[in-house]
Amino acid sequence: MKKAIVPVISALLLLTVYSCGSSKQTEAPPPFTADDNAASTAVNGESIYKRTCVTCHQGNGEGIPVVYPPLAKSDFLLNKEQTIAQVIHGQSGEITVNGKKYNNTMPPQPLNDEEVAAVLTYVYGNFGNGGGTITPAEVKAVRDKK
Repeated sequence: MKKAIVPVISALLLLTVYSCGSSKQTEAPPPFTADDNAASTAVNGESIYKRTCVTCHQGNGEGIPVVYPPLAKSDFLLNKEQTIAQVIHGQSGEITVNGKKYNNTMPPQPLNDEEVAAVLTYVYGNFGNGGGTITPAEVKAVRDKK
């Protein structure tokens, strides 16, 4: 009986580790390149969003009330430079989004300029934000200011 339990427990443990993921990625996703066209930018921006933003800002971009601000129809996005800075440098302390105050910490995101541009272009083009494009050059300019 004990001999049969060990393989079953081992299999369940492996299944749990692989289904829940681990803190270590075996292979990094390919980075977005500036040569990609707009369609692939949107797809890549979406995958970056799902990998780095969705936990706090949720799949619908509405955030978590009182805890994490919405990206959906967000007045915070009106200031592109501030938005880019938020992603690359992070933020701690109170901000106001759509008339509501949030006081939490957003860590800097470990994304290169192309990835920041792609994910923000995705955010601007979704969640009722009306569109807009962020370029890697705009991200670089903000990154270079600090």
